[in-house]
Amino acid sequence: MAKTLIASDTVDLVVLERNGFIESRHRGTAVVIDGTGEVLTALGNPDLRIYPRSALKPFQALASMQCGVPLRGAQVAMACASHVGSTEHTEVVESMLAKAGLSVEDLLCPEAWPGDESTRDEKIRAGAEKSPLFFNCSGKHAAFLWACTENNWDTKTYLSPEHPLQQRVIEVIEEYAGESVSHVGVDGCGAPVPVISLAGLARATSKLALAPGNKHADARAATIATAMLDYPWAVQGHGLPNSVIMEDLGVIAKLGAEGVLVLAAPCGTAVAVKMADGSGRGSDLLGLTLLANAGAIPTRALTAILAKLTRPVLGGGVPVGSVRLASGVLDALEA
Repeated sequence: MAKTLIASDTVDLVVLERNGFIESRHRGTAVVIDGTGEVLTALGNPDLRIYPRSALKPFQALASMQCGVPLRGAQVAMACASHVGSTEHTEVVESMLAKAGLSVEDLLCPEAWPGDESTRDEKIRAGAEKSPLFFNCSGKHAAFLWACTENNWDTKTYLSPEHPLQQRVIEVIEEYAGESVSHVGVDGCGAPVPVISLAGLARATSKLALAPGNKHADARAATIATAMLDYPWAVQGHGLPNSVIMEDLGVIAKLGAEGVLVLAAPCGTAVAVKMADGSGRGSDLLGLTLLANAGAIPTRALTAILAKLTRPVLGGGVPVGSVRLASGVLDALEA
Protein backbone atom coordinates (compact mmCIF):
# COMPACT_ATOMS: atom_id res chain seq x y z
CA MET A 1 0.00 0.00 0.00
CA ALA A 2 1.20 3.52 -0.75
CA LYS A 3 2.53 5.60 2.13
CA THR A 4 -0.18 7.64 3.82
CA LEU A 5 0.09 11.42 4.15
CA ILE A 6 2.38 12.48 7.01
CA ALA A 7 3.05 15.92 8.48
CA SER A 8 6.53 16.24 6.95
CA ASP A 9 4.97 16.11 3.46
CA THR A 10 3.10 19.34 4.15
CA VAL A 11 3.60 23.04 4.78
CA ASP A 12 1.34 25.87 5.88
CA LEU A 13 -0.59 26.92 2.78
CA VAL A 14 -3.49 29.07 3.97
CA VAL A 15 -4.38 30.80 7.22
CA LEU A 16 -7.53 32.42 8.56
CA GLU A 17 -6.79 35.72 10.27
CA ARG A 18 -9.29 37.41 12.60
CA ASN A 19 -8.55 40.90 13.91
CA GLY A 20 -4.85 40.49 13.17
CA PHE A 21 -4.61 37.12 14.98
CA ILE A 22 -4.19 33.83 13.11
CA GLU A 23 -7.10 31.67 14.18
CA SER A 24 -6.68 28.65 11.89
CA ARG A 25 -4.00 27.14 9.68
CA HIS A 26 -4.44 24.77 6.74
CA ARG A 27 -1.41 22.65 5.93
CA GLY A 28 -1.01 20.75 2.71
CA THR A 29 0.92 20.30 -0.48
CA ALA A 30 0.73 22.07 -3.83
CA VAL A 31 2.60 21.72 -7.08
CA VAL A 32 2.78 23.73 -10.30
CA ILE A 33 3.96 22.15 -13.54
CA ASP A 34 4.38 23.54 -17.03
CA GLY A 35 3.17 22.08 -20.32
CA THR A 36 6.21 19.81 -20.56
CA GLY A 37 5.56 18.28 -17.15
CA GLU A 38 8.43 20.13 -15.45
CA VAL A 39 7.84 21.16 -11.84
CA LEU A 40 7.90 24.95 -11.56
CA THR A 41 6.92 25.31 -7.90
CA ALA A 42 6.53 22.78 -5.11
CA LEU A 43 5.09 23.58 -1.70
CA GLY A 44 5.57 20.50 0.42
CA ASN A 45 6.20 17.13 -1.19
CA PRO A 46 4.89 16.99 -4.80
CA ASP A 47 5.42 13.21 -4.86
CA LEU A 48 2.89 12.84 -2.04
CA ARG A 49 0.47 10.02 -2.88
CA ILE A 50 -3.19 10.95 -2.58
CA TYR A 51 -6.70 9.89 -3.49
CA PRO A 52 -7.54 12.57 -6.11
CA ARG A 53 -11.20 11.69 -5.64
CA SER A 54 -13.46 13.60 -8.07
CA ALA A 55 -10.50 15.40 -9.63
CA LEU A 56 -10.12 12.18 -11.64
CA LYS A 57 -13.58 12.36 -13.21
CA PRO A 58 -12.37 13.72 -16.58
CA PHE A 59 -10.18 10.62 -16.94
CA GLN A 60 -12.96 8.28 -15.87
CA ALA A 61 -15.10 9.98 -18.53
CA LEU A 62 -12.32 9.51 -21.06
CA ALA A 63 -12.21 5.79 -20.30
CA SER A 64 -15.97 5.57 -20.87
CA MET A 65 -15.61 7.36 -24.20
CA GLN A 66 -12.72 5.13 -25.22
CA CYS A 67 -15.05 2.20 -24.53
CA GLY A 68 -17.46 3.52 -27.14
CA VAL A 69 -19.76 5.92 -25.29
CA PRO A 70 -20.80 8.63 -27.80
CA LEU A 71 -21.12 11.51 -25.33
CA ARG A 72 -22.07 14.86 -26.85
CA GLY A 73 -22.12 18.45 -25.62
CA ALA A 74 -23.27 18.87 -22.03
CA GLN A 75 -23.25 15.08 -21.59
CA VAL A 76 -19.44 15.16 -21.78
CA ALA A 77 -19.22 17.80 -19.06
CA MET A 78 -21.79 15.92 -17.00
CA ALA A 79 -19.65 12.78 -17.04
CA CYS A 80 -16.90 14.91 -15.43
CA ALA A 81 -19.20 16.64 -12.97
CA SER A 82 -19.50 17.02 -9.25
CA HIS A 83 -22.90 18.57 -9.76
CA VAL A 84 -25.53 19.91 -7.35
CA GLY A 85 -28.53 18.01 -8.69
CA SER A 86 -30.32 20.94 -10.31
CA THR A 87 -33.02 20.23 -12.88
CA GLU A 88 -30.54 21.16 -15.63
CA HIS A 89 -28.11 18.58 -14.30
CA THR A 90 -30.56 15.74 -13.81
CA GLU A 91 -32.14 16.22 -17.23
CA VAL A 92 -28.75 15.64 -18.86
CA VAL A 93 -28.09 12.56 -16.71
CA GLU A 94 -31.50 11.16 -17.62
CA SER A 95 -30.76 11.72 -21.31
CA MET A 96 -27.56 9.69 -20.94
CA LEU A 97 -29.38 6.83 -19.23
CA ALA A 98 -32.08 6.88 -21.91
CA LYS A 99 -29.45 6.63 -24.65
CA ALA A 100 -28.02 3.62 -22.83
CA GLY A 101 -31.48 2.04 -22.63
CA LEU A 102 -31.39 2.19 -18.83
CA SER A 103 -33.04 4.11 -16.01
CA VAL A 104 -32.29 5.75 -12.69
CA GLU A 105 -32.79 2.36 -11.00
CA ASP A 106 -29.60 1.14 -12.69
CA LEU A 107 -27.41 3.77 -11.00
CA LEU A 108 -25.35 2.28 -8.17
CA CYS A 109 -24.28 5.57 -6.59
CA PRO A 110 -25.93 6.38 -3.23
CA GLU A 111 -29.29 8.07 -2.90
CA ALA A 112 -29.14 11.78 -2.06
CA TRP A 113 -31.07 15.01 -2.05
CA PRO A 114 -30.03 17.68 -4.55
CA GLY A 115 -27.15 19.80 -3.31
CA ASP A 116 -28.86 22.83 -4.81
CA GLU A 117 -31.06 24.24 -2.06
CA SER A 118 -33.89 25.55 -4.23
CA THR A 119 -34.12 22.29 -6.16
CA ARG A 120 -34.06 20.28 -2.93
CA ASP A 121 -36.88 22.35 -1.44
CA GLU A 122 -38.88 22.00 -4.65
CA LYS A 123 -38.45 18.22 -4.67
CA ILE A 124 -39.43 17.88 -1.01
CA ARG A 125 -42.54 20.02 -1.52
CA ALA A 126 -43.47 17.82 -4.48
CA GLY A 127 -43.19 14.69 -2.33
CA ALA A 128 -40.08 13.36 -4.01
CA GLU A 129 -37.62 11.09 -2.24
CA LYS A 130 -33.85 10.82 -2.21
CA SER A 131 -32.50 9.43 -5.45
CA PRO A 132 -29.16 8.35 -6.93
CA LEU A 133 -30.01 10.75 -9.76
CA PHE A 134 -29.34 13.66 -7.39
CA PHE A 135 -26.00 12.30 -6.18
CA ASN A 136 -23.17 14.53 -7.37
CA CYS A 137 -21.49 11.69 -9.30
CA SER A 138 -24.57 10.47 -11.20
CA GLY A 139 -23.27 11.81 -14.52
CA LYS A 140 -20.09 9.77 -14.21
CA HIS A 141 -22.13 6.70 -13.30
CA ALA A 142 -24.47 7.21 -16.25
CA ALA A 143 -21.44 7.25 -18.56
CA PHE A 144 -20.13 4.09 -16.88
CA LEU A 145 -23.45 2.35 -17.47
CA TRP A 146 -23.57 3.51 -21.08
CA ALA A 147 -20.10 2.00 -21.62
CA CYS A 148 -21.47 -1.28 -20.31
CA THR A 149 -24.40 -1.36 -22.72
CA GLU A 150 -22.13 -0.42 -25.63
CA ASN A 151 -19.94 -3.43 -24.88
CA ASN A 152 -22.47 -5.94 -23.54
CA TRP A 153 -20.79 -5.79 -20.13
CA ASP A 154 -22.60 -6.53 -16.88
CA THR A 155 -24.33 -3.41 -15.57
CA LYS A 156 -24.73 -4.84 -12.07
CA THR A 157 -20.99 -5.02 -11.36
CA TYR A 158 -19.74 -1.90 -13.15
CA LEU A 159 -18.18 -0.59 -9.91
CA SER A 160 -16.06 -3.67 -9.31
CA PRO A 161 -12.31 -3.02 -9.70
CA GLU A 162 -12.18 -6.18 -11.81
CA HIS A 163 -14.81 -4.93 -14.27
CA PRO A 164 -13.29 -4.32 -17.73
CA LEU A 165 -14.44 -0.69 -17.64
CA GLN A 166 -12.69 -0.03 -14.32
CA GLN A 167 -9.59 -1.75 -15.62
CA ARG A 168 -9.63 0.69 -18.54
CA VAL A 169 -10.03 3.61 -16.13
CA ILE A 170 -6.82 2.59 -14.35
CA GLU A 171 -4.98 2.33 -17.67
CA VAL A 172 -6.10 5.84 -18.68
CA ILE A 173 -5.07 7.35 -15.35
CA GLU A 174 -1.67 5.69 -15.47
CA GLU A 175 -1.12 6.87 -19.05
CA TYR A 176 -2.00 10.49 -18.33
CA ALA A 177 -0.34 10.69 -14.90
CA GLY A 178 2.82 9.04 -16.22
CA GLU A 179 3.06 6.69 -13.26
CA SER A 180 1.61 3.50 -11.84
CA VAL A 181 -1.41 3.42 -9.56
CA SER A 182 -0.10 2.28 -6.18
CA HIS A 183 -3.36 1.49 -4.40
CA VAL A 184 -7.11 1.42 -5.11
CA GLY A 185 -9.82 2.30 -2.59
CA VAL A 186 -13.56 2.96 -2.76
CA ASP A 187 -14.76 6.50 -3.46
CA GLY A 188 -17.79 8.07 -1.80
CA CYS A 189 -19.92 7.18 -4.81
CA GLY A 190 -18.85 3.54 -4.67
CA ALA A 191 -16.49 3.64 -7.66
CA PRO A 192 -12.86 2.52 -7.41
CA VAL A 193 -10.56 5.45 -6.59
CA PRO A 194 -6.84 5.03 -7.28
CA VAL A 195 -3.91 6.54 -5.45
CA ILE A 196 -1.42 8.59 -7.52
CA SER A 197 0.98 11.39 -6.71
CA LEU A 198 -0.06 15.01 -6.55
CA ALA A 199 2.43 15.74 -9.33
CA GLY A 200 0.89 12.92 -11.37
CA LEU A 201 -2.53 14.51 -11.00
CA ALA A 202 -1.13 17.83 -12.23
CA ARG A 203 0.60 16.13 -15.18
CA ALA A 204 -2.57 14.33 -16.17
CA THR A 205 -4.67 17.49 -16.11
CA SER A 206 -1.99 19.42 -18.00
CA LYS A 207 -2.17 16.86 -20.82
CA LEU A 208 -5.94 17.16 -20.83
CA ALA A 209 -5.79 20.96 -21.09
CA LEU A 210 -3.29 20.73 -23.96
CA ALA A 211 -5.30 18.16 -25.91
CA PRO A 212 -7.44 20.60 -27.99
CA GLY A 213 -4.29 22.09 -29.53
CA ASN A 214 -2.32 18.86 -29.82
CA LYS A 215 -2.87 16.98 -33.08
CA HIS A 216 -1.30 13.89 -31.53
CA ALA A 217 -3.68 13.84 -28.56
CA ASP A 218 -6.70 11.57 -28.24
CA ALA A 219 -9.55 13.50 -29.85
CA ARG A 220 -11.82 12.37 -27.01
CA ALA A 221 -9.53 14.05 -24.48
CA ALA A 222 -9.78 17.23 -26.56
CA THR A 223 -13.56 16.87 -26.54
CA ILE A 224 -13.59 16.58 -22.74
CA ALA A 225 -11.39 19.64 -22.22
CA THR A 226 -13.49 21.67 -24.64
CA ALA A 227 -16.82 20.54 -23.21
CA MET A 228 -15.84 21.37 -19.65
CA LEU A 229 -15.13 24.94 -20.73
CA ASP A 230 -18.16 25.15 -23.04
CA TYR A 231 -20.58 23.87 -20.36
CA PRO A 232 -19.04 25.01 -17.06
CA TRP A 233 -22.45 25.01 -15.33
CA ALA A 234 -22.63 21.25 -15.88
CA VAL A 235 -19.32 20.54 -14.12
CA GLN A 236 -20.44 22.00 -10.78
CA GLY A 237 -23.24 24.56 -10.95
CA HIS A 238 -24.08 28.17 -11.75
CA GLY A 239 -22.14 30.56 -9.52
CA LEU A 240 -20.05 27.82 -7.90
CA PRO A 241 -16.23 28.05 -7.87
CA ASN A 242 -15.25 25.44 -10.47
CA SER A 243 -17.87 26.72 -12.90
CA VAL A 244 -16.99 30.38 -12.32
CA ILE A 245 -13.28 29.73 -12.87
CA MET A 246 -13.92 27.93 -16.16
CA GLU A 247 -16.45 30.49 -17.34
CA ASP A 248 -14.36 33.56 -16.51
CA LEU A 249 -10.82 32.33 -17.14
CA GLY A 250 -11.05 29.45 -19.60
CA VAL A 251 -9.09 27.35 -17.09
CA ILE A 252 -10.09 23.75 -16.38
CA ALA A 253 -11.06 23.49 -12.72
CA LYS A 254 -11.98 20.30 -10.88
CA LEU A 255 -12.36 19.78 -7.18
CA GLY A 256 -11.99 16.53 -5.33
CA ALA A 257 -13.26 15.62 -1.89
CA GLU A 258 -11.00 16.02 1.13
CA GLY A 259 -9.27 19.20 0.03
CA VAL A 260 -8.19 18.35 -3.52
CA LEU A 261 -8.22 20.89 -6.36
CA VAL A 262 -6.67 20.81 -9.80
CA LEU A 263 -6.50 23.71 -12.28
CA ALA A 264 -5.03 23.73 -15.78
CA ALA A 265 -4.66 26.58 -18.27
CA PRO A 266 -4.77 26.05 -22.06
CA CYS A 267 -0.96 26.47 -22.17
CA GLY A 268 -0.65 23.33 -20.05
CA THR A 269 0.41 25.02 -16.83
CA ALA A 270 -1.35 23.08 -14.09
CA VAL A 271 -1.70 23.34 -10.32
CA ALA A 272 -2.71 20.53 -7.98
CA VAL A 273 -3.51 21.12 -4.31
CA LYS A 274 -4.14 18.75 -1.41
CA MET A 275 -5.11 20.16 1.98
CA ALA A 276 -4.02 17.79 4.74
CA ASP A 277 -7.08 18.49 6.89
CA GLY A 278 -9.50 17.82 4.02
CA SER A 279 -10.76 21.41 3.94
CA GLY A 280 -11.30 23.21 0.64
CA ARG A 281 -11.12 26.62 2.31
CA GLY A 282 -8.54 28.73 0.55
CA SER A 283 -7.81 26.20 -2.20
CA ASP A 284 -9.13 28.47 -4.96
CA LEU A 285 -7.13 31.40 -3.59
CA LEU A 286 -3.96 29.31 -3.50
CA GLY A 287 -4.42 27.53 -6.81
CA LEU A 288 -5.31 30.62 -8.80
CA THR A 289 -2.49 32.64 -7.24
CA LEU A 290 -0.02 29.91 -8.19
CA LEU A 291 -1.37 29.93 -11.76
CA ALA A 292 -0.98 33.70 -11.98
CA ASN A 293 2.52 33.53 -10.49
CA ALA A 294 3.46 31.08 -13.26
CA GLY A 295 2.15 33.53 -15.89
CA ALA A 296 -0.75 31.30 -16.92
CA ILE A 297 -3.42 33.91 -16.10
CA PRO A 298 -3.05 37.72 -15.93
CA THR A 299 -2.86 39.40 -12.52
CA ARG A 300 -5.88 41.58 -13.30
CA ALA A 301 -7.95 38.46 -14.06
CA LEU A 302 -6.80 36.95 -10.76
CA THR A 303 -7.93 40.02 -8.84
CA ALA A 304 -11.32 40.02 -10.55
CA ILE A 305 -12.10 36.39 -9.95
CA LEU A 306 -10.89 36.32 -6.35
CA ALA A 307 -13.32 39.17 -5.68
CA LYS A 308 -16.07 36.74 -6.72
CA LEU A 309 -14.80 33.67 -4.93
CA THR A 310 -13.39 34.90 -1.62
CA ARG A 311 -15.43 35.97 1.37
CA PRO A 312 -14.32 38.07 4.37
CA VAL A 313 -14.13 36.70 7.88
CA LEU A 314 -17.03 38.27 9.76
CA GLY A 315 -17.41 39.42 13.33
CA GLY A 316 -20.78 40.79 14.32
CA GLY A 317 -21.76 40.80 10.67
CA VAL A 318 -18.89 43.04 9.54
CA PRO A 319 -15.49 42.08 8.03
CA VAL A 320 -12.78 41.61 10.66
CA GLY A 321 -10.31 39.43 8.79
CA SER A 322 -9.67 37.21 5.82
CA VAL A 323 -8.45 33.88 4.55
CA ARG A 324 -5.01 34.53 3.11
CA LEU A 325 -1.91 32.73 1.91
CA ALA A 326 0.54 31.60 4.58
CA SER A 327 3.71 33.63 4.92
CA GLY A 328 5.85 30.74 3.68
CA VAL A 329 3.85 30.59 0.46
CA LEU A 330 4.27 34.33 -0.07
CA ASP A 331 8.02 33.98 0.50
CA ALA A 332 8.21 31.15 -2.04
CA LEU A 333 6.35 33.17 -4.65
CA GLU A 334 8.65 36.16 -4.15
CA ALA A 335 11.84 34.07 -4.36
